Amino acid sequence: MSDAAGNLSTLDVYERWAPTYPPRAHNPLMRAEQMALLAKLPAVARRQVLDLACGSGRYAKLLWARGARDVVAADFSQAMLSRVTAGHRVRATLTALPFATGSFDLVVSGLAIGHASDLAVCLAEIARVLRPGGELHYSDFHPEAARVGLTRSFRDATHQTFTVPPAGFELEEHREAARRAGLTIDSIDELRVGREVSEPFDGSETFYRRWHGVPLVFVVRARR
Repeated sequence: MSDAAGNLSTLDVYERWAPTYPPRAHNPLMRAEQMALLAKLPAVARRQVLDLACGSGRYAKLLWARGARDVVAADFSQAMLSRVTAGHRVRATLTALPFATGSFDLVVSGLAIGHASDLAVCLAEIARVLRPGGELHYSDFHPEAARVGLTRSFRDATHQTFTVPPAGFELEEHREAARRAGLTIDSIDELRVGREVSEPFDGSETFYRRWHGVPLVFVVRARR
């Protein structure tokens, strides 16, 4: 089936995806990403937390269940926000956060920061809303995956196939943007086909054989 996305913007595509986008890690890649991100997450009990570019709110739910004092779920897509069931919902872009300086102890963002129009501004905004000593934990799609032609796609309720517009920045751009924002990166973990991403699925033998070793996602831990 042909891709129906055409010239739709990233926002338009996510608005179409929202009705069928589960608020959980719903495929092997996301489950590996979530495991890696949560493995280094600090204790969140009694902390003020931002789930940035929250989508349908999977991390907001997890953070709330872990005892966060308050969770804010922010996303540019109103359709995605309507799916969120945990925390306070706020519409916001990655480069203009409508929060006071020093509002949060922790910012979490899953597979979204690559959609920022300006990575340096995005990380500067995150650093601004973090309290001193606060932490940023985020994941993103690896630029190498895009270079070899791997994409994200989905089917909507009418069975049309849509591909999310390519996005992302080189790892060195993430490092430089963090440095300029006053953030210290403690670790960047890469999740590779057939290694960290190895859960079986229909057709997985062929996929893992063809793309073995290609990094699909990276996970960043940083602090202010």
